[in-house]
Amino acid sequence: MKVTVERAQLLKSLGHVHRVVERRNTIPILGNVLLRAENAQLSLKATDLDLEVTETLAAEIGTGGSTTVPAHMFYDIVRKLPDGSQIAIEGDGDRSVLAIRAGRSRFTLQTLPESDFPDLAAGEMTHSFSLTAADVKRLIDRTQFAISTEETRYYLNGIYLHAAGSAKAASLRAVATDGHRLAQVDLPLPASASGMPGVIVPRKTVGEVQRLIEDNAAEVTIELSQGKIRFSLGNVVLTSKLIDGTFPDYARVIPQGNDKELLVDRADFSAAVDRVSTISSERGRAVKLALSAGKLILSVNNPDSGSATEELEVEYASDALDIGFNSRYLLDIAAQIEGEVAVLKLADPGSPTLVQDRDNRNALYVLMPMRV
Repeated sequence: MKVTVERAQLLKSLGHVHRVVERRNTIPILGNVLLRAENAQLSLKATDLDLEVTETLAAEIGTGGSTTVPAHMFYDIVRKLPDGSQIAIEGDGDRSVLAIRAGRSRFTLQTLPESDFPDLAAGEMTHSFSLTAADVKRLIDRTQFAISTEETRYYLNGIYLHAAGSAKAASLRAVATDGHRLAQVDLPLPASASGMPGVIVPRKTVGEVQRLIEDNAAEVTIELSQGKIRFSLGNVVLTSKLIDGTFPDYARVIPQGNDKELLVDRADFSAAVDRVSTISSERGRAVKLALSAGKLILSVNNPDSGSATEELEVEYASDALDIGFNSRYLLDIAAQIEGEVAVLKLADPGSPTLVQDRDNRNALYVLMPMRV
């Protein structure tokens, strides 16, 4: 194999694929990236057996061929080579080494045969549809924070993507929850997605897709089946296994009868929560919201360090109410509100609270209260 490729392009592509490779591997081949040179293109592929990323880039091919090299070391070498350099990559199949040359730099890397490299064969994909990168990013950005990290409830370790709503107003819905908070975002359902199975996309896959999106106007093709999902974006193809589990009936958690409505300026509210929570303990993180007509008082009491209060003018005309929340969770949800005004619908100190953007009802958030 003999290939010449431009450094900036190779670095960018390697940046996309090498992240999938775990730094500690009991199976040596999983620490490698597969290089395949053919038809004036160099393709790079990496996998961790659950997730596979492939990217192709233009290259000058002297002799075609394929091999695998240590992913992180290869990435570090390319990263440290001078800007603008042309990189010559030459494989010697007999000696199981790959030579890398650029300017006066010479490297040789140990290789492993391509035949050992696992293939995450996707099999038949039953549904395929396209979304703009901006829409995919929105589905992920607005729900990712609520994905559970608790390994015992593995079915919550991802985003539940499914078709929802009625035939007249069908939507593609993303939901994530960790049991303390829930995030739900809707987009109009693409025609070719109707009848798609509900799938749970793993946390790592979600993070990689988010990082691959660099141009919001680009188009992302999503193909899926009961067991796998594939995202194609430009020259990059990401294939992933899905979480094999049943997502809970989240609709039961979303409160319907919360009659106390609070309207608050999102930026002011977020800043006030952030300020008073400076006092809160790492363990507690509780902030108390005391609501009365037109007024909200935020307070934190920490027996070890002191107390803090802040008053905000709000639109609130219901009965007085004291309720507590985890300040970190409040800030996470406030950060998702795109408009200027957040709407909180409350019931009582022990029931979940519904949070929405006043100007955009396509997303909703549910937050469980804390005792304060």
